[in-house]
Amino acid sequence: MKPAPFEYHRPDSVEEALCLLAEHGYDAKLLAGGQSLVPAMNFRMAVPAVLIDLNRIAGLDGIAEVDGGLRIGAMVRQRAAERDGLIAARAGLITETLPYVAHAQIRNRGTMGGSIAHADPAAEMPAVMLALDARFRLRGPNGERLVTAGEFFTGLFGTALEPDEMLTEIEVPAAAPRTGWAFDEVSRRHGDYALAGIAATVQVDDAGRCSSARIALLSVGEGPVLAAEAAAALVGQAPDEAAIRAAAEAASQRDIDPPGDIHASPEYRRQLVKVLVQRVLPRAFERALTRPRWGD
Repeated sequence: MKPAPFEYHRPDSVEEALCLLAEHGYDAKLLAGGQSLVPAMNFRMAVPAVLIDLNRIAGLDGIAEVDGGLRIGAMVRQRAAERDGLIAARAGLITETLPYVAHAQIRNRGTMGGSIAHADPAAEMPAVMLALDARFRLRGPNGERLVTAGEFFTGLFGTALEPDEMLTEIEVPAAAPRTGWAFDEVSRRHGDYALAGIAATVQVDDAGRCSSARIALLSVGEGPVLAAEAAAALVGQAPDEAAIRAAAEAASQRDIDPPGDIHASPEYRRQLVKVLVQRVLPRAFERALTRPRWGD
């Protein structure tokens, strides 16, 4: 199929793009990498009257270190982020996760901001940003505002973006000393959407006990799910087999209410989460215990 007729604009600046959004509102869609939007338009699952192409706008594709953390422009291509040394040094969880995102050809065009704004519950980057406690810089006619990842994702393909706003930048805070991370997922084939996945960051104190944890799960809810019960089971504990088993039980039984579909039942997704937590947390804690600083 081909998309329904639409009006096409290619602004040269953020200001121009925002003016177009203000003018057309809900009738408009922003085009970044187009790896989700264009197929949806071709199948007429999305029928925007106006398409606003962001690819000519300069300044949205930068990567910079700020106060030990990162600022990643919304138009940074996923493949560029995957290969970036600064991201690898300051947010290794992103680097580890990106090879799981679709295929290299898709990542060549797909953008970091586009994936986040699309908010697919089976996508990897929203869960990663939740695990990293990232913030998103949103820009609209009334100026800028910062929204945490926990506030940004509001439901199935739902975000805190207003119709006249756009995501311009991702802020990843500096990691504390003795922080570790890990990611894994289960899919039918590499490049397919995950049946379940997990992104985790953990921190240990000088005694080697868990002082904090953020465990974000994907493809088990209407958006990325922060496993608060699992994290609570870890804090104050030595990261041994018993503690990790307790966290896995909490994540699979109390933190999620997974959907069922033709690919996996709710019970199967719970089992996958249980297995993934026990697979990922030992790697994250090993990094936390052996790397006194994030970039080491």
